[in-house]
Amino acid sequence: MNNLKVTFLLLLLTILFVAVGFMLGGQRGMVIAFGLAVLMNFFSYWFSDKIVLRMYRARPTDENADSKLISIVRNAAQMAQLPMPKVYVIPTRAPNAFATGRNKDHAAVAVTEGLMQLLGRDELAGVISHELAHVKNRDILIGSIVATIAGAIAILASIARWGAIFGGYGRSSDRNGGIFELLAIAIVAPIVAMLIQMAISRSREYKADRVGSQISGNPLALASALEKLHRAPVQLNLDKKPATAHLFIASPLSGKGITNLFSTHPPVAERVKRLEAMAMGTLN
Repeated sequence: MNNLKVTFLLLLLTILFVAVGFMLGGQRGMVIAFGLAVLMNFFSYWFSDKIVLRMYRARPTDENADSKLISIVRNAAQMAQLPMPKVYVIPTRAPNAFATGRNKDHAAVAVTEGLMQLLGRDELAGVISHELAHVKNRDILIGSIVATIAGAIAILASIARWGAIFGGYGRSSDRNGGIFELLAIAIVAPIVAMLIQMAISRSREYKADRVGSQISGNPLALASALEKLHRAPVQLNLDKKPATAHLFIASPLSGKGITNLFSTHPPVAERVKRLEAMAMGTLN
């Protein structure tokens, strides 16, 4: 996904946030929402990595505690010609991983305990290379900003839902259709935000698979890792707050209901097919 398209989608997400503010509180609500959007983008730039890592209780690790993991990350960073990122471990049996940070000099890679238990060394190297590809492609910051704004839209939608329950307020309460407008906001805004997330995330995942395989030199190892993650019986189960789901290498959602319909990840079978084609030299 080119930078222009990503910029447009981020702008669209911000406009959606401001529009929801207008629907809830008229011009004053729009101004407040715009101000919050500016603050959130600034805040996301500097602190989104810390927020996400804290959200999953990720702990920093080093060579003394996880020598194999640190060795894999260091080798992959050298192959990708990137500075060594900070490495974190998430205390959960659910196998998954993500990268975060505002740029390549302030990047972090987080893996779960379950991932290290499930995968072999080559497969783990494939996953780490995929995450460093996100760093190399400069899209980890975008993912964090998207998560912040989408989460804020979800909060506004929740406010609209409660407003409808209690009879409406703000701009919408000035006319008879107010309650129905609030209900529309509560339903439509999160769906549109998820669609924008999906548009941003899916292309990013395909590109990270390709670049990550170039870094590791082993597309089939990443394909094997993705298949294992897809079959894993334990997930992070983020159905109630899916705003950060797109950050992970594999979807941490249950795959049931609306979270499957609006998945931020491409189908695993298609990702594996592309990686196998790379290994055979039929996909550039």
